[in-house]
Amino acid sequence: MFIAMNRFKVVKDGAEEFEELWRTRTTNLRGLPGFVEFHMLKGPERDDHRLYSSHTVWESKAHFEDWTLSEAFRASHAKAGGTRPLYLGHPEFEGFEVIQTVSNES
Repeated sequence: MFIAMNRFKVVKDGAEEFEELWRTRTTNLRGLPGFVEFHMLKGPERDDHRLYSSHTVWESKAHFEDWTLSEAFRASHAKAGGTRPLYLGHPEFEGFEVIQTVSNES
């Protein structure tokens, strides 16, 4: 399993617009090979921004890498440049390979 995360530092007065943008955007993830689930997380408020993080679970790192080369990836990010005034800096990507999972089923 592979988890892809992006951290977004959103200017305080742009938080509502950022959340609406994510709630109403077209997702291109459903039906993709290896895609498991997506979450948008709202984090703490700091002096000059609110922290958000996207959290996408993939069956494998290879599935994630295939997505980054796909037309679905390009379509998902086509309008990203138009939202720059909402952010302090660029989103920060972090990728994690899962080494242990604990659940109610195991």
